Amino acid sequence: MTSSVFPDTVHWEDSGTSRIPFMVYTNEATHRKELERFFYRKHWCYVGLEAEIPNPGDFIRTAIGERSVIMVRSQDGNIHVLENVCAHRGMAFCRERHGNRKDGFTCPYHQWNYSLKGDLQGVPFRRGVKQDGKVLGGMPPEFRLEDNGLTKLKVTTRGGVVFASFDHDVESLEDYLGPTILQCFDRTFNGRKLRILGYNRQRIPGNWKLMQENIKDPYHPGLLHTWFVTFGLWRADNRSELKMDDRHRHAAMISTKGNALKASEVSQVARFKEDMHLHDPRFLDIVPEPWWGGPTAVMTTIFPSVILQQSVNSVSTRQIQPNGAGSFDFYWTHFAFEDDSDEMVQRRLRQANLFGPAGFVSADDGEVIEFSQQGFESKPFHRALAQLGGSDIGDTDHMVSETLIRGMYQYWREVMEAPE
Repeated sequence: MTSSVFPDTVHWEDSGTSRIPFMVYTNEATHRKELERFFYRKHWCYVGLEAEIPNPGDFIRTAIGERSVIMVRSQDGNIHVLENVCAHRGMAFCRERHGNRKDGFTCPYHQWNYSLKGDLQGVPFRRGVKQDGKVLGGMPPEFRLEDNGLTKLKVTTRGGVVFASFDHDVESLEDYLGPTILQCFDRTFNGRKLRILGYNRQRIPGNWKLMQENIKDPYHPGLLHTWFVTFGLWRADNRSELKMDDRHRHAAMISTKGNALKASEVSQVARFKEDMHLHDPRFLDIVPEPWWGGPTAVMTTIFPSVILQQSVNSVSTRQIQPNGAGSFDFYWTHFAFEDDSDEMVQRRLRQANLFGPAGFVSADDGEVIEFSQQGFESKPFHRALAQLGGSDIGDTDHMVSETLIRGMYQYWREVMEAPE
């Protein structure tokens, strides 16, 4: 094979974004550059929900990009996000996924101890040891605890959702999201306290951007997902909108439930199952809620790290954690609202079965992402198409467009191809 067949760098065919090089999904050097430019600089990344750490000392271990971080509530009630890397020898000292540490974090390697705010507060043998009337060893006189704490991230919260950034000069979250996406965000996270219902997690063998694309892609839901098309939850002919922020990095797919397909329409949609019925009809026990404001589903992608889902009564966050160019971990956090009735909580839990690694709907997405990645890796000189709806980028009032994908890659090219 020649280098022209298996290129070493990403090459776009033209200045547009409707023909996406397969190398965008497979090249390790590109992936490392993405981590630096999208996850570690100038971007806010999702880390969790305030409801996950309700008490002082509560923490969860998560990640931004491929760097391990800890979201923790200190004794004064404030939330901090700290990098899970000991300032001494670089060990990822926190191994638990969640827990409570009222006295801070201690690295097991050399017992360096940090406060819940990330300040170094204890170093064994800092002043050496006494032996035969002498003091032996210890840290040098210029060593200062305050200079050797954990890396502290900039933190912001809105509506009970926690974002953090390694870049302390990052713009405000409100400016980062922009007014259009902020409106979608506030629709769900409108000040009501949240209640954690549970988690799912999976590792998907595909590039992390494919999950961002999947939730910016209204083309596939009514074609791939038997559930959606048969029961009318998401169809191309539903009343719908596609919206983006001004820089096209974030997006929202907004849809209003139509009717289930009829047998006469089966020739139009191969995934329609006329004889598909539910043993438990409560999965479709949908109760409209006042805060919806009309739409029955709003899927919001906040680039690069999270998807905010409201699909009928099921609400969740979906965090993306890259794991090399060809894999990512996907964390689902299902929640309810504190003022929900017991009946509504059970409804949200039942409908959550549509989603997650083995969900009636979402299992399809993980599989097609895996198969797409296999194609990319076998043919790195080729390109994917995102031409539905033409080559324009802009909001639409229909689902028959790949404009959100084109918009994301316009932003990708702007950031990735700009000089340092």
